[in-house]
Amino acid sequence: QVQLVESGGGLVQAGGSLRLACAASLRAFSTYGMAWFRQAPGKEREFVAAISWSASRTRYADSVKGRFTISRDNAQNMVYLQMNSLKPEDTAVYYCAADRVIGDITPQMVPDRYDYWGQGTQVTVSS
Repeated sequence: QVQLVESGGGLVQAGGSLRLACAASLRAFSTYGMAWFRQAPGKEREFVAAISWSASRTRYADSVKGRFTISRDNAQNMVYLQMNSLKPEDTAVYYCAADRVIGDITPQMVPDRYDYWGQGTQVTVSS
């Protein structure tokens, strides 16, 4: 059974940092593109960051560029999102997602392209 389990969310003051982690029970984890999305109350789910098989390709939403960093550890089946200089507008539930792809391609930014999702972890940034 495929599972993606997020952790590391919490309450932090503006300007602070958090590191989210996603543990993936996926066969051949290293052949999946991985991503983080987020959803704030009353808003649609939005793309945050994505990383290719080998981590050679990454993509970021404009709103988080320079502040967030996505990484992965294929030996441990883990994906991380380091979030620095957090802002109140970063408050949302953050979801880990996996995209079964062929080749070490540039990762996707569209939620519908992702095959598996975690349950999410809440991030709250106070002003």
